[in-house]
Amino acid sequence: MTEFYKKIKTLYDKKDLKEEDRKILVHCCCAVCFGYPSQYLKMLGYIPTAYFFNPNIHPENERIRRYEELEKYCKKYDFELINDDVPSDIFYETVKGLENEPEKGIRCNKCFELRLFRTAKKAKELGFKQFTTTLSVSPHKVSKNIFEAGNKAAKANGVKFLEFDFKKNNGFNVTQKIAAYNNMYKQNYCGCEFSIRKPELPETSDI
Repeated sequence: MTEFYKKIKTLYDKKDLKEEDRKILVHCCCAVCFGYPSQYLKMLGYIPTAYFFNPNIHPENERIRRYEELEKYCKKYDFELINDDVPSDIFYETVKGLENEPEKGIRCNKCFELRLFRTAKKAKELGFKQFTTTLSVSPHKVSKNIFEAGNKAAKANGVKFLEFDFKKNNGFNVTQKIAAYNNMYKQNYCGCEFSIRKPELPETSDI
């Protein structure tokens, strides 16, 4: 694992680039998912700014709790954080008619498109040349679908989407260890009301 990170650092180190080329807007669904990606990007020489736009998260107090946990983590490790909080109506409009779709299906893809298009638009507004998302750190998400949504959003807004599959090379386990070290709150469902698991199922680490 150490050799892997040394190789990656040699190939992708951005520290010699101008600051404007190192800045990257990172869509974050929660603090747990941001843990490993934030440190990994920083190691590569990027300057990550966390962007919280998740109107899918239900109920509202859950969305607030996830944001506050992310805010605490960003303050501790000196990452800038942008909160783009909007009513959940936009999510329900986006997935209307897809309520009964299974996880990893069309509903999830529409949700990816909604959140990543907004991230790309915000990146453009704020002068970021590139953006990415922490969604790929979860083994419960299909990275290929995330990347398709990200690239589509990037093309529409004139910015670049960076395809980081953060779950690879033990990324998911590392982000869990970071969460444990920081005593983070960890949810047991993705976010929307349609993804809430039945009580009898065992809890897993964040999605």
